[in-house]
Amino acid sequence: MVQRLTFAPLTADRWDDLERLFGPDRGADSGCWCMFWRLRRSEFHALGKTKRKAAFRKLVKVGAPLGILAYEGPRPVGWCAVAPRAATPALERSPVCKPVDGRPVWSITCFFVDPKARRDGVMAALIDAAVRHAKSQGATIVEAYPRDPDGARIDSASGYVGVVEPFLARGFQEVARRTPKRPFMRRFL
Repeated sequence: MVQRLTFAPLTADRWDDLERLFGPDRGADSGCWCMFWRLRRSEFHALGKTKRKAAFRKLVKVGAPLGILAYEGPRPVGWCAVAPRAATPALERSPVCKPVDGRPVWSITCFFVDPKARRDGVMAALIDAAVRHAKSQGATIVEAYPRDPDGARIDSASGYVGVVEPFLARGFQEVARRTPKRPFMRRFL
């Protein structure tokens, strides 16, 4: 287990930490720069890595709620995107993640954990921090759309949405399942 993690919302003064975690040219596992759920698919693909990075940085500069960074000492070791669902419009068009009702929610849409810190509980700790953060911002429901590996191993790029077990352990409940491997989960605060 990673020792003594601390957490902070992503703000303009923490951009360098996010860039160090994601890799300045890499943009996490797939170069998405956490824009996958924030854009139409055609826009996402048309932008490319460099412009997605610039678009995400612009959101950070204007103070949009985007997510939480995890630190081990001064070193950033993890990221969890958590924001009001309205900030992630691609969820509305997703057949798997479309709303189950009209209630206002915050959505956990992605994780990135430093490869050196994986399998140490960082994702679970980020879920706790994301829920606390959403609650502090007035959220009453937090949603997630993790993968259900059903005992199989999945790679980090496929597991960017998280996996079921740590959500269940933190009080999330399955409220829908539109595909066999992607439950729709909620935690009521």
